[in-house]
Amino acid sequence: MSTAATLTSAAPALADKLEIAGRQFRSRLMVGTGKYRTLEEMQRAIAASGAEIVTVAIRRVQLQAAGHVGLMDALDWSHHWLLPNTAGCKTAEEAIRVARLGREMAQNVLGQTDNNFVKLEVIPDAKYLLPDPIGTYEAAQQLVSEGFTVLPYINADPQLAQRLQEIGCATVMPLASPIGSGRGIECRDQIRIIIEQSAIPVVVDAGIGVPSEAAEAMEWGADALLINTAIAQARDPEVMGRAMGMAAVAGRLAFSAGRIPVKAYASASSPMTGLVSAPADPEQPIST
Repeated sequence: MSTAATLTSAAPALADKLEIAGRQFRSRLMVGTGKYRTLEEMQRAIAASGAEIVTVAIRRVQLQAAGHVGLMDALDWSHHWLLPNTAGCKTAEEAIRVARLGREMAQNVLGQTDNNFVKLEVIPDAKYLLPDPIGTYEAAQQLVSEGFTVLPYINADPQLAQRLQEIGCATVMPLASPIGSGRGIECRDQIRIIIEQSAIPVVVDAGIGVPSEAAEAMEWGADALLINTAIAQARDPEVMGRAMGMAAVAGRLAFSAGRIPVKAYASASSPMTGLVSAPADPEQPIST
């Protein structure tokens, strides 16, 4: 039995909502559906995370690949928003074709008639799984022209993020570190610049391993997170799903609250006025 047996409610939602292309979401955590040991583990983990946006690799569903058989029937799509992704596509042309299949699935199979979302991935390199910036940009241009709500997965490149924003992408999704690596946030400076310059939501994607890293990204002002492997491959995915959902909330609240300035020296937390003074004569009572 999962150690989360007593954690029956999903991770808390925030008062300020995530907005993508005019659509609002209570949760700022997006989750994936790959790498789970069983569909039942996936169902429990996603429920515990509180995530509303769930991404699915359309190529793998179409091919009924191992781990994806029965996936579309395993989730209640009246409660989750499908984010089709183009994982497995090596060229812009492939990604465009798969994006069209994903929109067809969302609108005509699941009944999400206004769902034009696509997580755009163009990854030609099977070893490092780093996205192709040129292919991503070319595919994004075409998909935006076809009315897609494009969420491109990119290297943490501030210039590319700006260009994708300019052509009409709905978000940018810079990687924290390589997919599935669990190495945490290795691109801090670049992601901070992307957040600073962006007028569209920034979703930190890939490489996050533990909730402290998820919270850190949100504390900088990232609008959302997409996490898959860290949840799916945890010893207890249900508990980790809840932890990641809570980390997204904690990080967002911390960003909204505003952190104290970082100082080089100590600063007493107690006031320095109205102090109790000790008498010169230890036999005399203390006066104020």
